[in-house]
Amino acid sequence: MENEKGGNMGYTNVGLKDKIMEMYPEIEKYGISTSLDFSSEKNAYILKFKKGNHELTTHLEKKDADECMDGIKCVYLGMQVGEFMRNFDQAS
Repeated sequence: MENEKGGNMGYTNVGLKDKIMEMYPEIEKYGISTSLDFSSEKNAYILKFKKGNHELTTHLEKKDADECMDGIKCVYLGMQVGEFMRNFDQAS
């Protein structure tokens, strides 16, 4: 069950990355490597996409990560993923 704030607090970086890859299969389809780290300074997850010489970085707020783990697609992250895919596609 969710807590009062709606957050799912019981997950790891690996679990979150797996969930993102599950929700956005185009990342794997395009052969883009990803890394995910939590920045306590920013209280957000830093998500990096890399393919060849190209690397793009975005952040995922803790609240958005919680929603992602609850199965809710993050609109901001979805837009970022879409933009990254177009950039990588054009650069190929």
